[in-house]
Amino acid sequence: MAEIEYVRPVNLKDALNFLWNHGEDTKIIAGGTDVMIDVRSGALDKKYLLDISRMDELKGIELNDQGLCVGAGVTLSEIYSSDLLESNALALKKTAYNFAGKQIRNMATIGGNVANSSPCGDTLPALSVHRAKALVADKKSTRLVPVEEMATHAYISSLSPKQIIIKFILTPYQDGFADFQKIGRRRELAVSRISMAVFAKKDKEGRIAFLKFALGACTPVPHNMELMEKFLTGKTPTRELIWEAGGLLAQKMIEITGRRSSTIYKEPAIQGLFMRMLYPVVK
Repeated sequence: MAEIEYVRPVNLKDALNFLWNHGEDTKIIAGGTDVMIDVRSGALDKKYLLDISRMDELKGIELNDQGLCVGAGVTLSEIYSSDLLESNALALKKTAYNFAGKQIRNMATIGGNVANSSPCGDTLPALSVHRAKALVADKKSTRLVPVEEMATHAYISSLSPKQIIIKFILTPYQDGFADFQKIGRRRELAVSRISMAVFAKKDKEGRIAFLKFALGACTPVPHNMELMEKFLTGKTPTRELIWEAGGLLAQKMIEITGRRSSTIYKEPAIQGLFMRMLYPVVK
């Protein structure tokens, strides 16, 4: 730890300038819930720790002409306590409720969770459901990147060493059914083995008129399940239909990952979790 130099720029401009010159030798720290584990274990091989946790440019949750904007430096506790997310992105708020323990939620940031690119990153399915885009910046430019493209492989981000996530821009959804659920090895403080997020709306006849669904944790990167969305949209949800859809979802997971030793429990677990999640929309 003594060989790592700690740097805390006062604003985003200074941070981007530093990364432009030292990005390859730098690890960004926001909440530190992942980075500090590597620091203490000696696994971190960088020269600098760049602390961006107190930058005002990365804070705030607001609804504007761009969409529902969530700063990359917003903590999971702030997400859970947000009335704006309660009414416009309930699945993301429910994600925060299920995220680790209170101490971790007070520190962990949504930007850090995405940038870490862990397959079990809980915020990713909900962000995918809301078709979120990340505003990514370096010293010379900014660009919008779909959240699904932020992780290229497990624990490998598409961010360059010179870039920082500024915020996420979500499509707000209101007045429908929203949920996030996961399966872990225990009830509390569990790393996700399977996670799901959904938003659904029914029409006056009780048919599913709008559906967005994403699967996480059990695949190397999160996936929008458009096949599932097309299968259920326009149909009246019944117990049998939801069960069939869950089976299709499990098969899609196997197509992505191939059959592994864990498939023997994940296949029925995905179908069961999907049934539990979507059962409230059954007419």
